[in-house]
Amino acid sequence: MPVGIAVIAVLVAGCSSNASSTVHLNWNYFFDSVFHPDSQIQNGLWLTVSIAITSQLIGVTLGTFAALAKMAKFRPFRIIANVYIWLFRGTPLVVQIVLFYFGLSVAHIYGWPTINFFGIHIDGAIQAGVFALGVNEGAYFAEIVRAGILAIDPGQMEAAKSLGMTYGQGMRRIVLPQAARVIVPPLGNEFNNMLKTTSLLVLISVPELYTVFNRKQGNYFAPFEFYLAAAVWFLLLTTIWSVIQAWIERKLAKGTAGSANAGPGLMDRLFGRTPAVGEDVPVISGGR
Repeated sequence: MPVGIAVIAVLVAGCSSNASSTVHLNWNYFFDSVFHPDSQIQNGLWLTVSIAITSQLIGVTLGTFAALAKMAKFRPFRIIANVYIWLFRGTPLVVQIVLFYFGLSVAHIYGWPTINFFGIHIDGAIQAGVFALGVNEGAYFAEIVRAGILAIDPGQMEAAKSLGMTYGQGMRRIVLPQAARVIVPPLGNEFNNMLKTTSLLVLISVPELYTVFNRKQGNYFAPFEFYLAAAVWFLLLTTIWSVIQAWIERKLAKGTAGSANAGPGLMDRLFGRTPAVGEDVPVISGGR
């Protein structure tokens, strides 16, 4: 028998055997994980939310300072801010996570010891993950803050100085509060992304939501059921945040010009909508 015919015969036989084999899905794994989550899933869920909130707060703080430093007249501040943004926007987050956790430990720079905070034990991997996510987020959020500040009329700062305010007072009391209306929509988008990005911490074995489901599917060899349940939980988290974000945006827009067009509604945000001809639709850009 020619070699080619023999190869085709083997492939056909393999396809036939695969077609005849029946895939059995245990839907109890999926429904129990979604509607009756055990303690592992609940702990992973709360850890995911806690890491996302903490990392976002770190990112907002670092990003605000980096944006102000990038716009400062003092040249060393601008250099430091530009290097920070360039470095953390230009390297993959995955590399930053493993470098901070494994690299710093192996190099004996910092070993990430367990921290006891009000009776709560925070593992070193969680600390490294929060730090990596927060520092990375700060580099992106810096550009969002800078764009928000530049969107404010420069005459606002000049008016503040004419009233005897310093640059810092004018920025804190006049410019930043107005820039917040521009910053909040992309900030909300960044937090939505942060909720999903926590799944990358599986690389350093942080027991967040994705890590829990990854271990479960390995233990029961049911990847479809458990990964589908993980997708449902992450979808639920981001949907809840979309509702909160829409409410915040409309609260901030009250009493301002064009408040009726403050931003997309909940259904538009979730499912999208084609605007009518001539309709004004606000453009909201994220940091990535």
